[in-house]
Amino acid sequence: MQRREWIDIGIASDFLNRSFAPSETIAIVLRRTSPATIAQRIVTLDHLLQPRYLGWIAHENATGANVYFAANPLTSGSRQRTKESIAEVRHLYLDLDTDGEAKLAALRISNSVPIPTAIVSTSPGKYQVLWRVESIPLEQQESLLKLLAMTFGGDPACTDRNRVLRLPGFLNQKYSPAHVVAVEYPTLSVSHSEDFKLPYPVPNRELVRGLIGPLKPTGKHSHSESDWAGVFGELARGKDPFKLTRTLAERRSDKSNPEYYAARTVDLASAWLWLKDGFPMADVVTMLQVRRRFQIPDKVCSARAHEIAFTAQRMIARKKIA
Repeated sequence: MQRREWIDIGIASDFLNRSFAPSETIAIVLRRTSPATIAQRIVTLDHLLQPRYLGWIAHENATGANVYFAANPLTSGSRQRTKESIAEVRHLYLDLDTDGEAKLAALRISNSVPIPTAIVSTSPGKYQVLWRVESIPLEQQESLLKLLAMTFGGDPACTDRNRVLRLPGFLNQKYSPAHVVAVEYPTLSVSHSEDFKLPYPVPNRELVRGLIGPLKPTGKHSHSESDWAGVFGELARGKDPFKLTRTLAERRSDKSNPEYYAARTVDLASAWLWLKDGFPMADVVTMLQVRRRFQIPDKVCSARAHEIAFTAQRMIARKKIA
């Protein structure tokens, strides 16, 4: 209970008032790790900001629960926090959970994104960056979130429109002692989709057709050649690389390690196309790391990303010489 004095519900109230209108429906999530429990409350903002309600949340936080909020408002009458229940896009966000200081510094000087509306310090060296936005279609939000994560090395899991983020003013109980979640507001401006000038890492179809080339008249290709051509085509059509990896692994069960073969084929093709599209080598390495970071240990993932990117670069150089 001693930690409760660190909780500042005034910071939480101010943040929520900046983010939502009084009549809007929002979701609050309380999550405990021991025992593992999750409680969700879907209420209007004016109800949530009542002193007794905030006092209850503060008590739960002081006794071990972490406090999160849904970054986008829900439709009135919602009972669940699903993608379908999101009323509109209110925020774009980026979760910098590794190398946060360096990535945040890079973001601050970038010309590809507007000044963030809020920068939330969730723990030392870890940040959640938010942009207050308007007039962004729901179907466009997640693609923008993925681009932000790939461009700045953010957490690729933080790209759902119904995502919850840590609420400033409360304690991050993941650590001992707990860390108070702080916030700063670099600007009051509201941003629009055209303010985010992020390069989209999906290759153009003309480039892919040139790389694949016409089929041989005999139609005789090795399985690997067919896989390579097929992966290029699917990437050009914007197919999710994770789904493409699973599909290829299932199709090539004859391989000694289908998952390894499929992931490498998809990532090597992606690296080749990104490089041909003009992406810097460092960005290609980052995107490869971000893509597989939850499947491969960090050190191995970094070495693998570098190796694949430089292999793609050598393949491109050989093609130019030929």
